[in-house]
Amino acid sequence: MGQHASARDSTAWTVPASETAGIHELVDTNGIRLHAVTAGPPDGDLVVLLHGFPEFWYAWKHQIPALADDGYRVVAPDLRGYNHSDKPSGVAAYHIDELVADVAGLVSAFDREQANVVGHDWGGLVAWQTAIDRPDVVDQLAVLNAPHPSAYERELRRSLDQILRSWYVLYFQLPVLPETGLRWNDFTLLERMLTKGPTRPDAFTETDIERYKRALGQPGALTAAVNYYRALARRNAKLTLTEGGVGDRPVAAPTLLVWGVQDDALSLSLTEDLDEWVPDCRVERLPAASHWVQFDAPEQVSDHLLTHLS
Repeated sequence: MGQHASARDSTAWTVPASETAGIHELVDTNGIRLHAVTAGPPDGDLVVLLHGFPEFWYAWKHQIPALADDGYRVVAPDLRGYNHSDKPSGVAAYHIDELVADVAGLVSAFDREQANVVGHDWGGLVAWQTAIDRPDVVDQLAVLNAPHPSAYERELRRSLDQILRSWYVLYFQLPVLPETGLRWNDFTLLERMLTKGPTRPDAFTETDIERYKRALGQPGALTAAVNYYRALARRNAKLTLTEGGVGDRPVAAPTLLVWGVQDDALSLSLTEDLDEWVPDCRVERLPAASHWVQFDAPEQVSDHLLTHLS
């Protein structure tokens, strides 16, 4: 079935997939091989879950079993460069066009023409762009705490607040220093992000944090993760954010936007006045949740996804 192979018996994975009632797979797409965890009935409607920075497939540990139990065929990949997926060298390998092609190839590898695409953070940006560039591939779209690219561009033009919140994007353009800072003292910064960022004190357990460290510590993963930001900024900001049809071409797929209001990096105004680009969009704002919305409010997020996809 498609170009993917079971890796059920491997002991080399960061997390046992069985914890989410899934199995490990290796999937060929767009000239690279992605590691993914799959769950649910093989003939169920396909749902592709795209994680953010600095995460891996495990970001969906709460949603994978919920979706699978409801009859969906769930595929949660490590995005290119992350954890156990291939890590092509060079900044250009992480251009948004390549990331979109990865998703389209992933859907095809599971012998489907379309999938429901769900993304958080960077995975949300990839999900938005896939729905814009490849509307034939996306049945329904759901995005968690990731702005529509044109809405983000709009806020950068008019909002000093959003510019200040986006300081880290400029920092990630520096050579070497971002990787050094993230790796320092056994990924202290990553641990702080996962303990201080969420609104729920136990959103990430100690085991979760160690697994995140192990995933980001895979050879080449740290530079690959930062290269997403470097690739986004290599061109003129307007061209980067609007290339491939963002702006004038609306998102055709029915869309759900779930937003943790207590997001330190992204303004709530990014969820407003989206009709120009996303005419069929339902926005669910979760006042008590942070950027790490699927960990702060796992049941709510799963319920919103199941309602949207049904």
